[in-house]
Amino acid sequence: MKKILLGFAACLVLSTAVKAQDNTLTKKEIKQGWKLLFDGTDLKGWHSFNRDTVAANWIVKDGQIQYNRERDRAGDDLVTDGVYENYELQLQWRITPGGNSGIIFDVQEGPKYHATYQTGAEMQVLDNVGADDNKKQNHLAGCLYDMMGDATVSHPVEPGGWNQVRLIQNKGHLQFYLNGTKTVDVQIGSPEWDKALASSKFKDPFFAEFMKVQKGHIAVQKHPGASGWKNIKIREIKD
Repeated sequence: MKKILLGFAACLVLSTAVKAQDNTLTKKEIKQGWKLLFDGTDLKGWHSFNRDTVAANWIVKDGQIQYNRERDRAGDDLVTDGVYENYELQLQWRITPGGNSGIIFDVQEGPKYHATYQTGAEMQVLDNVGADDNKKQNHLAGCLYDMMGDATVSHPVEPGGWNQVRLIQNKGHLQFYLNGTKTVDVQIGSPEWDKALASSKFKDPFFAEFMKVQKGHIAVQKHPGASGWKNIKIREIKD
């Protein structure tokens, strides 16, 4: 019994130690140039799209950024204060059953823009089974929304579990990874990109400035279904 109790205590300590590592950087990561975009305690460094402040529908709870549409239905997507061009972004997300959200990048702000996705591309966040927006292959989790990706590479964990994202943009070259699987690899402006763009909703005049600038804010999307975000970090690519 004593050995069992000691083992249980050791597991508890280990579990606590692992949990304490959320929203922090190791010495190695700091040396490599990683920076946290979220420290687990507040929303410093973020604002709601086209606002100076954060709308009430975005909160920090249990070391996560959480979205709750009941708090402020008028509040829009959550956007970084910083603007980024060439970088690797890593984060973890989870979603409730039926949930839908996204990571949108190269977002431009200003009076003439009405949504983050008007200018920025999206890495889809989705419950592939329970969400309404699961009918098209390139609408599944990890895909370049409405452009590239399919069920062969989209392998999110079940709702409530944490998914790991790597999103790399370097001189217009995009690479997406979801839970270690590469879901997208494309050069902006290539024939492959142009073909996908021409068959997407982004050919509409509303999206005339879609991905025209490969530099901008990074956003997490408000959408029906609660979402959670943590361990958000970025490493700018200098060379």
